[in-house]
Amino acid sequence: MGWLLNLIVISSITAGCAGAASDSRTPSPSPKYSGPPPTILDLEGDITHVHDPAIIREGGTYYLFSTGLALTEVIPIRCSRDLRNWRRCGDVFPAIPQWASQDVPGVKNLWAPDISYFDGRYHLYYSASTFGSNHSSIGLATNKSLDPKSPEYQWVDQGKVIESRRFNDWNAIDSNVVIDDEGRPWLSFGSFWDGIKLRRLDHSTGKLSGADTKLYSIASRPRGPGSPGAVEAPFLIRRNGYYYLLVSFDSCCKGAQSTYKIMVGRSKQVTGPYLDRAGNPMWAGGGTLLIAGSGRWRGPGHNAVLLEQDGDKIIYHAYDTQRGGIPTLRIGSLVWDDHGWPLAANPNSAAISSIWFIARLNPEPRGPEQ
Repeated sequence: MGWLLNLIVISSITAGCAGAASDSRTPSPSPKYSGPPPTILDLEGDITHVHDPAIIREGGTYYLFSTGLALTEVIPIRCSRDLRNWRRCGDVFPAIPQWASQDVPGVKNLWAPDISYFDGRYHLYYSASTFGSNHSSIGLATNKSLDPKSPEYQWVDQGKVIESRRFNDWNAIDSNVVIDDEGRPWLSFGSFWDGIKLRRLDHSTGKLSGADTKLYSIASRPRGPGSPGAVEAPFLIRRNGYYYLLVSFDSCCKGAQSTYKIMVGRSKQVTGPYLDRAGNPMWAGGGTLLIAGSGRWRGPGHNAVLLEQDGDKIIYHAYDTQRGGIPTLRIGSLVWDDHGWPLAANPNSAAISSIWFIARLNPEPRGPEQ
């Protein structure tokens, strides 16, 4: 009966998000999926104190980057050959770049790295900020190889990409790169304030494009007393004719009391509009629930996605209630229902997300695909 209670809770959350906005488009059918259920990988090794993970594979090795522990790490790197056994294998920088320390007074560590590959180099975007402030900047480091044994291995800091200041109604942190259908890179970012923004990048420099200088708004939540507009940590995927926008709702960084959850919407265009399964626009608070915390694991969020031929994976942190709320790496399979919507497992390895049960309990669509 545990999954049934979880289904009721998640249905209530989804209904609440759908009620935040309306849209004239026809909603997608209810989930329909008949494949094997999504699972959670059993992880070993150095998987604690992982916050805001980003991942990529080079050759036979997976490289995972995350927010550094204040004063002891900058951007730590973990390595694995099988996604299950992890070890520390370095740091991007020996110290916080001087420009970031001068640009954002009080910065103690670098946050939320994102790793991508284009124009023959790996691009690692990172955030310099302080908690609760939008006096923030996003920087860029590049490398020709991620293998420390390679003669081409050398992180080169390229400096600042974009900044926000207190007079802006947005926050330049939590960056993520997606490559569009025409091979152009785009940088999504944002946290609280007016939500998630998007800027086109120059393919050769990795900095902001001069050809398209528009700041696009792709997701936000209503703000008011007791409602701070808690949406952040965007991650964009291009898959089968859609761009999928995954974001984290609510609060991180409170250990076992964290309320983070992962939401999703999609669009035919990289610039939006992104709609959830019910047809609600994400710029007005919409979002379909993908993963929520329960049991041992609370506040799952700030995810990355690894698209691979042998099965897609979703990577995120969650807070371990059995170990004092330590942020810990979690990796699960990501499957796709018959209408192209992602499904994921509950953070607890013995539980399956209620949305998967909804898919199995609703074998027939109830309306036209949007």
